[in-house]
Amino acid sequence: QVQLVESGGGLVQAGGSLRLSCVASGIIFRINAMRWYRQTPGKQRELVAAISNSGNSSYADSVKGRFTISRDNAKNTMYLQMNNLKPEDTAVYYCNALAPITYWGQGTQVTVSS
Repeated sequence: QVQLVESGGGLVQAGGSLRLSCVASGIIFRINAMRWYRQTPGKQRELVAAISNSGNSSYADSVKGRFTISRDNAKNTMYLQMNNLKPEDTAVYYCNALAPITYWGQGTQVTVSS
């Protein structure tokens, strides 16, 4: 079992920044890729960014150049630095880990006001 706990969400004005954290515990040595997803009411969960064990990262087109995903394996923590936030970034953000089955965190709300 792997447990994931997100934090760092909140309310921010457009153009502002937030940093999300996801702390993993449990059978963490089995974790391979980690990802951030987001979801708004009535829509499917959307992949925002992903990072492999080796540190290779990828991003959704909508966040490229604004968001940065990283992980600190010594702290069992993944981060999502979000800069130049836009109202359309408003969503619940979820941490996801493949270990090798999929685990999810409980989500953290990000609200960007215009």
